[in-house]
Amino acid sequence: MTKLLIVTDAWRPQINGVVRSLERLGVELTKIGVEVDFLTPAEFITLPCPTYPEIRLALTTKGVIARRIAKAKPDFVHVATEGPLGLMTRKAVNGNGPGFTTSYHTRFPEYLSARLPVPERWTYAWLRRFHNHGLGCMVATDSLRQLLQQQGFANLMTWSRGVDQELFYPRKVKVYDLPRPIFLNVGRIAVEKNLEAFLCLDLPGSKVVIGDGPQLEPLRRKYPDVHFLGAKVGEDLARHYADADVFVFPSRTDTFGNVVVEALASGVPVAAFPVMGPLDIIGDSGAGSLSEDLREAALAALEISREAALARSGAFTWEGTSRQFLDNVVEAQTRRVN
Repeated sequence: MTKLLIVTDAWRPQINGVVRSLERLGVELTKIGVEVDFLTPAEFITLPCPTYPEIRLALTTKGVIARRIAKAKPDFVHVATEGPLGLMTRKAVNGNGPGFTTSYHTRFPEYLSARLPVPERWTYAWLRRFHNHGLGCMVATDSLRQLLQQQGFANLMTWSRGVDQELFYPRKVKVYDLPRPIFLNVGRIAVEKNLEAFLCLDLPGSKVVIGDGPQLEPLRRKYPDVHFLGAKVGEDLARHYADADVFVFPSRTDTFGNVVVEALASGVPVAAFPVMGPLDIIGDSGAGSLSEDLREAALAALEISREAALARSGAFTWEGTSRQFLDNVVEAQTRRVN
């Protein structure tokens, strides 16, 4: 396999784990000789997603996508998302042309039920049909694999995530002119992130939130003592990680949590609920504290050494996870032949 087309409805200017993971995957696959092409909403007229205008939905048809794929002439296609582009691509390549894999990045049934009265079982049934049409579905963690197996998903393959250790690393910086300790959260500010579980905690020092999203202004008004710094990227973001004392991750619905690994690589211990993502990343490594009492976890994380956090981050490299992705594609091709 020398030419890969990655289809994704999540793309710039969105700032989230899916976009960053796919961008880095493309860079790493190119390094090992794979020609990577992206099919994204940037090529189409788009409309804002209802309740989440930051996400743009592409307006297209099966025929348009089929012609785009024919022009690209990929050896294989990977469908990263279940949005309009993913749906049209599945229809265009199903039984015709190159084979395709999918990946499951987002616990969409849980996200949707947090916004609308839609039973999770309905959404899982739809997603199961979508992903089982492919030659394999890539998942980030063993916990997610087990969950989806219980929901009837087939041909599940593990594709973990990495961290840019040239950007995120321990450094002696002082960016916060605030009372210590600094309890930090980074991520999209939306209802499914369960951010209020962190914001309402009675903790010493200061709470800092970095990110943007539909809940930013309502939460800023509701919690005036919390320091909302907006979205940050690159070196600026890395410095803010490195100067924190504890990273608090209150989400119960993330499938992985790239920000958790970025915090660890910055030498910052993590406090989280014992759920999918934190359980897989932190586990019993000693790099963080997991508890159903998030305040208890946050305070316990203050006692964890930065060295322990940094050591755990070494298990997550982009070189390793990109080769894992490519191995999955090779395996899927074999399944197609058989």
